[in-house]
Amino acid sequence: QVQLVESGGGLVQPGGSLRLSCAASGRAFSTYLMGWFRQAPGKEREFVAAERRDGSTRYKDSVKGRFIISRDNAKNTVSLQMNSLNPEDTAVYYCAAATRYYYTSLPSQYDYWGQGTQVTVSS
Repeated sequence: QVQLVESGGGLVQPGGSLRLSCAASGRAFSTYLMGWFRQAPGKEREFVAAERRDGSTRYKDSVKGRFIISRDNAKNTVSLQMNSLNPEDTAVYYCAAATRYYYTSLPSQYDYWGQGTQVTVSS
């Protein structure tokens, strides 16, 4: 069993930055595919970024060049650095873990979820 706890959300102005963190329990963290998803009001949960256990990463097209996912296996954490934020990035952001090796952007393929953290981009 894995427990995920996100932190770092908040209110930021357009063009600003935020760093989300996710702390994971469990001894197998380094083997998981770790992902970040988001869900805006009235919309489905969507893939944002993922990092495989070998360190390779994948991003949603609209966040490429602005967001960076990174993991620290020694600390059982994964973070999402978000730069050049715009109002369309406003959503609840979720950390997720999958026991599979290969990438997936499907929420149903992830086994464990955090409770989410609100990110609001507004002037």
